[in-house]
Amino acid sequence: MTILSPVEYEIVLLSVQVATWSVLISMPLSLATAWLLSRRQFYGHLIVDGLVHLPMVIPPVVVGYVLLLLFGRQGPIGGFLSEVLGITIAFTWKGAAIASAVMAFPLMVRAIRLSFQAIDEGLEEAAATLGASPFRVFFTITIPIISPGLIAAAILGFARSLGEFGATITFVSNIPGETRTLPLALFTLIQTPGGDAAAVRLLSISVILALGALIASEYLARRITRQVKR
Repeated sequence: MTILSPVEYEIVLLSVQVATWSVLISMPLSLATAWLLSRRQFYGHLIVDGLVHLPMVIPPVVVGYVLLLLFGRQGPIGGFLSEVLGITIAFTWKGAAIASAVMAFPLMVRAIRLSFQAIDEGLEEAAATLGASPFRVFFTITIPIISPGLIAAAILGFARSLGEFGATITFVSNIPGETRTLPLALFTLIQTPGGDAAAVRLLSISVILALGALIASEYLARRITRQVKR
């Protein structure tokens, strides 16, 4: 494969940066939400579950537009961040990371939730009867057991973020060097005369990164299955 140009390297590095931050943003909330949905029954459980998975079934452009309304300079969150903290989210790579995090969130919650549901709760109860606090049980028993699921969720979120297009282009546009990730760059190149060669190079990289992430996720999923059967 032909060596990438400086611009193409920039696109790949920006995509990896956005995908990495997307996972970092989404992971804590995904963990908390997965625990809530798997361990607690409450009024409105089905509604919360539906809202969590909503980004999977509505057009990504809708998600991007809602984010623009919230995080734009005139939005309630974006206006506060801009005026008080001097932070701009819309039309920046930070906004691309948030858009990717929102789209990856349902997949990450699902992976972690399955891990929670596979735990033998007797282990946690045994630790509690020995005097361990709920926090200690969670961080010394629960987290180590579900760690393969956490890794799988992170990989799935990373792969999903690499392929995010609709919400990103709506929320942060397609700005070279700032928000032009791999999907947006491919979209631009296939509409540019003579851009086929560069498009094929970026396409190859996209496939390699995504396939590698999915293979790693499948490997970890099998490990989880073997652990449950023991």
